[in-house]
Amino acid sequence: MLFLLDYGAGNVTSLANSLRQLGHDFRWIEHPSDFAQATSLVFPGVGAFESAIQHLSRRGLLEPLREYLRSGRPYFGICIGMQVLFQSSEESPSPGLGIIPSPIQRFSDHDKAVPHIGWNSADLLDASPEETGAFYYFVHSYCAKYSPEKYPEAAQWAHSTTQYGQELFISSVCKGNIFGTQFHPEKSGDAGLALLDKWLRVPDAFHHAPATPRATRVLSPKHGLTKRIIACMDVRANDAGDLVVTKGDQYDVREKDPSTAVASAGAVRNLGKPVALAARYYAAGADELCLLNITSFRHSPLQDQPMLAVVRAAAERLFVPLTIGGGIKDTVDPDGTARSALEVASAYFRAGADKVSIGSEAVYAVERLRAQGGVADGTSAIETIAHAYGRQAVVVSIDPRRVLVDVDYSGPYKDEVVRGADGSAWWYQCTVSGGRESRPLSAVQLAQGVDVLGAGEILLNSIDRDGTGLGFDLDLLALVRGSVRIPVVASSGAGKAAHFVEAFAQTGVEAALAAGIFHRQEVGIDEVKDALHLAGIHVRR
Repeated sequence: MLFLLDYGAGNVTSLANSLRQLGHDFRWIEHPSDFAQATSLVFPGVGAFESAIQHLSRRGLLEPLREYLRSGRPYFGICIGMQVLFQSSEESPSPGLGIIPSPIQRFSDHDKAVPHIGWNSADLLDASPEETGAFYYFVHSYCAKYSPEKYPEAAQWAHSTTQYGQELFISSVCKGNIFGTQFHPEKSGDAGLALLDKWLRVPDAFHHAPATPRATRVLSPKHGLTKRIIACMDVRANDAGDLVVTKGDQYDVREKDPSTAVASAGAVRNLGKPVALAARYYAAGADELCLLNITSFRHSPLQDQPMLAVVRAAAERLFVPLTIGGGIKDTVDPDGTARSALEVASAYFRAGADKVSIGSEAVYAVERLRAQGGVADGTSAIETIAHAYGRQAVVVSIDPRRVLVDVDYSGPYKDEVVRGADGSAWWYQCTVSGGRESRPLSAVQLAQGVDVLGAGEILLNSIDRDGTGLGFDLDLLALVRGSVRIPVVASSGAGKAAHFVEAFAQTGVEAALAAGIFHRQEVGIDEVKDALHLAGIHVRR
């Protein structure tokens, strides 16, 4: 009997959906005694090392897990499920299981963004050095470094390695009955499903000594992380109460009256059903999917059953990362029940989301941070969610607009002023409430502030470029990308495949997102990736 170990945090629903898709039955570990019934065990861990160890300890599962590992029965650990096998982690004061007597360490961020988010290759140690392994989805800030000289014990367990920046880390381990991956096979499309299915059907294929460590494994001049293409869907209820994907010009989502060009009396623009459209993008090769609820979360996020149903349905069919945005904040239900941002996020993680996107609440949190002299108080949505699930689970969506100033401007934002070729000058001001209200905070201040609070990624929009098709705001992207050490996703303004090439080649962002041009089928995801490939930009194809 296959059992899944859910330690109480992270999106374990994705793995359960993958197993059902593959036709495998399973049960959940609910009590320490369940370990005795398990003939195979999968531990899908998403989140922070410390949270995992503490949850396992409090539920009395840590020692039974250790005994299971010693029993010789098959074990598959995913992400944290692999990391807990190690002696310790720089992320946590609590020790790991010590099966592998080596440490888990944080990536260096001097030459790359951290967390490591996206699709990268897992190169088998028993393959020739020039061979590239399959691409899988990674999302983590800590790793097991591959260094046979410094960490010979860990190298003896290494099954595959992956390069990120100029660091080489262990992306899978295999020894005896134990197999583990740093990547998420349940979010790695067909390649990930095939790996899971092989382990479940022929676990003995993984029961062998690892390949001989290669002390001379050579780093490539470029790491293998691909640039990500993300399909985004703005979801809201139409006038009949049905959830539809919509898209507006400058946040206006109603159809215009052709005779007057006035939108207020028109119906909500309907570009398709959320799950069906998301399935189309998954089949087309989207690296991630993003569902942003732009109205229905306003009053009671946890009672918004239609959107929760959309998330569950999407997660059952689509095996790439799924980000959910809208209303991830502290709220009060109509009956007076207080709901924390962490509680809201947890509901969506349990429904199948992998990341949550926070917008206006991030602005208010950074304003508080700055008012407190840069000292975080641990109460913001970013901090509470990142503490429980890891910073890689938190995306901050930034909505800035240009503010024109004199060319010789010397005000508070003088170090962030961009000067155009036409003699104009401007800085980027943050907004809230979908761009309807400006705040005394710059895009750079907000980006740096959310980095301090614990966000793992920035989704960088542009009010000036949204819906124009003129291309991404390259000045904005370069400004923010150069001010933080976390990944940045370009958004707003894409009108053709060449705009994606420009964004990656000229700004160094890690991902790019589009909505309307994909919905209207003006540009295809395959067309974008072909253009990037021809330009020498590494993508998953």
